[in-house]
Amino acid sequence: MSASRWRPEAPYNDLPPIPGAEVLETRPVLRACVEARAALAGLKQAAQLIPDQAILINTLPVLEAQASSAIENIVTTADKLFANLNTEGKADPATKEALRYRRSLMEGYAALAHHPLTTRTAEMVCTTIKGVDMSVRKVPGTKLANAATGAVIYTPPEGESVIRSLLADWERFLHSERDLDPLIRMAAGHYQFEAIHPFTDGNGRTGRVLNSLFLIQEDLLDLPILYLSRYIIRHKDDYYDLLIDVTRHGAWEPWLLFMLEGVRETSDWTLLKIQAMKELAETTAARVRSELPKIYSRELVDVVFSQPYCRIENLVQAGVAKRQAASRYLKLLVKMGILTERKAGREKLFLNSALLDLLAEGSS
Repeated sequence: MSASRWRPEAPYNDLPPIPGAEVLETRPVLRACVEARAALAGLKQAAQLIPDQAILINTLPVLEAQASSAIENIVTTADKLFANLNTEGKADPATKEALRYRRSLMEGYAALAHHPLTTRTAEMVCTTIKGVDMSVRKVPGTKLANAATGAVIYTPPEGESVIRSLLADWERFLHSERDLDPLIRMAAGHYQFEAIHPFTDGNGRTGRVLNSLFLIQEDLLDLPILYLSRYIIRHKDDYYDLLIDVTRHGAWEPWLLFMLEGVRETSDWTLLKIQAMKELAETTAARVRSELPKIYSRELVDVVFSQPYCRIENLVQAGVAKRQAASRYLKLLVKMGILTERKAGREKLFLNSALLDLLAEGSS
């Protein structure tokens, strides 16, 4: 079945393989790829200059989790996510699901040290996101429909053996087509994964986690900090329209250009955020050193930046101070205006409000 013979109501078991360089590497795509690679390299370098990588790990993946979940209409706030980062069980259902996305990203990142991206990785990621065991679909009946009209837009392949065979081809493309730029492989591979639609639910979020993991696997980033879902949610209709246009018309170039522009724009945005976070941390450290020299340590400042919703035990666990002294340190930072104290049940939280404001969408 070719794209021209594709029918939305029929399982697309003859999903074509991803084409080669003669189709994917058009002149506009190669130009866009150069720009995206340069922006991504700048982001990677900036991240390497942050002494405490936990500052990035505990902030940017949270924003990615919020946006990627919102694409699927799972809506929560960054405030709720940061507040429940270490107390997931107390969160509301939407916040729990977004936090599981963040956890799947971090667990996938850790797994790369042991094995490359495979179908097994996708199953692990989707299982973590959904909170139940998720393996490749075994039964028919999965269809994608227009939310407003109910009309079937796309019926993915059916049959476990068919799906696993298509996923094996997807794996080979990601790992074997070394002549294609990895960003082109990421974008084309993302389309193919979404077209295979291997799970009953969670495919979009799983695919977006795999994008981040692939960039790390290909050494384009060291950490899962590319906030690509920010771009996708701002262009959500285009994202879905361009995906289905590859299926309908074999329209690869517009899809690839969309994704490459997303990498470029998001890399630039994330780079500016990292630079601002670094400057804020340095300014804060200088203030604490000057005004509270008896309690100052760089480790203290790093904790309140790596934990925007800081708890007394965060300082204790980091070895900054014992519990009583840690409480006193945090209260002194509140008096300075660096932190804001908030009560959450019996617990006291100490918010790094300036950092949280900086992470907000419109700030710089």
